[in-house]
Amino acid sequence: MSYQTINLEISNRTLSIDINKVATQADGSALIRYGDTVMFVSATSKKDVKEPKPFLPLIVDYRENTYAAGKIPGGFFKREGRPSEREILLSRLIDRPIRSLFPEGYYFDTQIIALLLSADIENEPDTLGLIGASVALYFSDIPFTTPIGAVKVGYINDEFVINPTKSQREESPLNMTVVGTDAGIVVIEAGCKELDEEIVVKACEATQEVIARIIQAQKDLAERLNIQKREFVPKKIDESRLEKIQTEIQASFLEAIQTEKKQEREEKISNILDSLLEGIPEENEDEIRETKEIYYQIQKKLVRKLILDDKKRVDGRTFDTIRPITAEVGILPRTHGSALFTRGETQCLATVTLGTFDDVQRIDGLGEEGEKRFMLHYNFPPFSVGEVSFLRGPGRREIGHGALAEKSILHSTPKEEDFPYTIRIVSDILESNGSSSMATVCGGVLSLMDAGVPLSMIVAGISIGLVKENDRYAILTDIAGMEDHFGDMDLKVAGSEKGITAIQMDLKIPSISSDILREGLVKAREARLKVLEKMKEVLPSPRPDISPYAPRIINIFVKPERVGDVIGPAGKIIKKIIAETKAKIEIDDTGKITIASTDMEAAEKAKKMIQDLTVEAESGKTYTGKVVRIEDYGAFIEILPKTDGLLHISEISHQRIRNVRDVLKMGQILQVKVINIDENNKIRLSKKALDQDSRSNDSSDKPYRSDKPYQSDKPYKKHSSHSRHNKNRF
Repeated sequence: MSYQTINLEISNRTLSIDINKVATQADGSALIRYGDTVMFVSATSKKDVKEPKPFLPLIVDYRENTYAAGKIPGGFFKREGRPSEREILLSRLIDRPIRSLFPEGYYFDTQIIALLLSADIENEPDTLGLIGASVALYFSDIPFTTPIGAVKVGYINDEFVINPTKSQREESPLNMTVVGTDAGIVVIEAGCKELDEEIVVKACEATQEVIARIIQAQKDLAERLNIQKREFVPKKIDESRLEKIQTEIQASFLEAIQTEKKQEREEKISNILDSLLEGIPEENEDEIRETKEIYYQIQKKLVRKLILDDKKRVDGRTFDTIRPITAEVGILPRTHGSALFTRGETQCLATVTLGTFDDVQRIDGLGEEGEKRFMLHYNFPPFSVGEVSFLRGPGRREIGHGALAEKSILHSTPKEEDFPYTIRIVSDILESNGSSSMATVCGGVLSLMDAGVPLSMIVAGISIGLVKENDRYAILTDIAGMEDHFGDMDLKVAGSEKGITAIQMDLKIPSISSDILREGLVKAREARLKVLEKMKEVLPSPRPDISPYAPRIINIFVKPERVGDVIGPAGKIIKKIIAETKAKIEIDDTGKITIASTDMEAAEKAKKMIQDLTVEAESGKTYTGKVVRIEDYGAFIEILPKTDGLLHISEISHQRIRNVRDVLKMGQILQVKVINIDENNKIRLSKKALDQDSRSNDSSDKPYRSDKPYQSDKPYKKHSSHSRHNKNRF
């Protein structure tokens, strides 16, 4: 097929898609451009299955080439290495909507590769990867017949903005990606600032017209080209054998799946399968494989029948019931904050560590250089589900769940100027039976409050499920593992009492309507409020003080031109302060100085030493100073470090003085009053004024201590750049 092009206007920018222009040996490819952001996506699928698997082996790899933004990679090797967390998250985002749209029974190895070739920073590449994957699959011979569309949506001045630019996203309380088919919504990924559920639903609805246009453009071109798909006939299960086995095991299986405890339930279910396989010789591999597939289909059918027909759940709950919740805080004595959150058979141990400016994560991605001071890391060890396997680094699941929980909590954390700590949460899942990411949100927030982090709101999370067949459906609150496995939707919603902070929705069916989404969000809100009540019973608000084991951090501000006085030549002065106090000190070119130490006395000592170096004279104040120079017209008095003023001969005494040297000596200590500071910062002093004040018995003007520093509650106007390159760390 010769290459074709699709052009669409979306938000006053052209979406251009070149189909099979490059990489023609792949089954399908797309070169997609929006603004100056360009993405390449390929789709390739094997035509035979050597080792049959009862699932689709789909591999999605998204990579950002640093040349896309005119950069050379850092490090010794100067080439791209292992995928970053952002690349893994975008790989997952592309995978989730397309996986459910392959035909049932298609078990051929399939790979999607998405490469970012050019990045203009203003237009994010994630939606281009989604559209590109749809085009590459749809215009290939791979039996993928349901194209998708994807857009981002923001909310600015009470209006929805499709595909907002970077500057628009920064002022929007909503940053949401919506993926859909022509039948409805497939995937939602969103971060919000306490938005109402109805706003989120309307935002999804606002994307439908643009998504429909993207899909229709693909369909129109495909119809003209008459794309031929490769022949694919899914392997059919022997229906008579399925009915026979179902009749044989239905009663015992229904009893087994309604066992309350997960381990007991799984043991009974496993025993039923073992009894089915007992009579089959080991060499009959095809028969064993078919029996396992039949058993899976029966499980799915009976679990869904129990929910839709009998209005029952596998653990006996009603559709709206949340599993029992317990929580403890402060369970680990030496961590800065800790919480154990248990919901049913899902248990999360969350710990908080408060670090200094040295502990921030350095970000060196495309268009996102800077520092990250809030991190959430999620771990899912094998014992949490009773399995045995090696402990390795975090996989895609761990990174995805951790990112969702981090996004959920992010907007509740204090700003750096209010709480100058680096914050790290670690969530260790000790037990899992559904929605451990939302348990991480709850446990993480409790551990933050236990650590004394002044949160702006308390956040909780809950997962909502769906079982749908034709027009019948049931929405399930707080889904357990089996309901997630055999259900059609996993809608994770986190938020406060006021509104939503994050959403992630995945489907196993082609789409859902906005009405079902609205109902699911309402159920999530009702459940979230109940979870928040349970959390507040344990700890109603953040503790007033941070842990005694956490470092103490002090922020002070000096005039930018005084920064050099603190650092000194070749860093001599600041190194001396650090040597004496053992504190960590960060000096920003804007005049902000951050002091960190586990010893509060040491931090205060460092603060005073810096303030002594930067304190400035104030008119009307009295100082004790030293004579450092004598001239015929007066003497220069050092009233502060590196600060002296002129004591004119006429201001020494009420008596006439013929020679300054008659009354003052070098090195002499005396008290003087600042009577004027001119526009050139020249200081005029007076001793005579103090004598007059003394005679007037004015006791209110007490000598000003030279150790009282200049300190502003607010920083001076900062430069536009606030990256780490503006900072000196010692």
